[in-house]
Amino acid sequence: MKKYFTPLLAAGVLLTSMHAHAGPADYVFMPNVEYGEKEIDFKAGTARKDGDPRESAASIGYGYGIKEWWFTEIYLKGKRENNEGAKYDAIEWENKFQLTESGKYPVDVGFLVEIERPREHSEGWELKWGPLFQTEFGKVQINANLLFERNYRAAVNAPTQLLYQWQAKYRWLPQFEFGLQGFGEMTKWDRWSSSDNRTDRLGPAIFGKLPLGGHQAIRYNAAWLVGAAKAAPDHTLRVQVEYEF
Repeated sequence: MKKYFTPLLAAGVLLTSMHAHAGPADYVFMPNVEYGEKEIDFKAGTARKDGDPRESAASIGYGYGIKEWWFTEIYLKGKRENNEGAKYDAIEWENKFQLTESGKYPVDVGFLVEIERPREHSEGWELKWGPLFQTEFGKVQINANLLFERNYRAAVNAPTQLLYQWQAKYRWLPQFEFGLQGFGEMTKWDRWSSSDNRTDRLGPAIFGKLPLGGHQAIRYNAAWLVGAAKAAPDHTLRVQVEYEF
């Protein structure tokens, strides 16, 4: 056990030094695609910083593995903030492309392209793109993604943002795995903010897949994230549940 825990912990420490911001319902993208797989995907999260109103978000989506290398998914997203009621927030089209054969090379590589249309049209169109990486050490799996994000045709121009997300997990049992997750945003991609303005979050996470027979299964993951910088929420709870068929 100890020999697997050491690289897992090292990965968490290394990637945490990059700093972060993310929505409370954000999740870590995987680089691999399951051809022909369909899924209904639910994500939710809630976050709060002492003295500020709680922020909550949720989304539900339907996805399909169109090709051996392409998985596409449509989401409806909602949010609740500033002590107001829950409301529709955006529609999102997510596309994931697998660039390497699973397990053939030391690192599996994928690429994400995501387009979002916010309810507030003054925010324009949000485009997110970037590479996805995954590697393994025995029973330890590590993922690290670098993503660029920018709004186009918005009322106010904003620079391209650089985000990151990572996770490291120990694959104890298919039904139950455990590890660490982290999310972040370094603001402008070519000029990172000072640590006082970053919103790093990291914390323990659990994962698992529960077979239902045939090609059906429930896959889940959840994390309790704590703020690691002054501007970060003190606590974030996030969860994702997928029904695969």
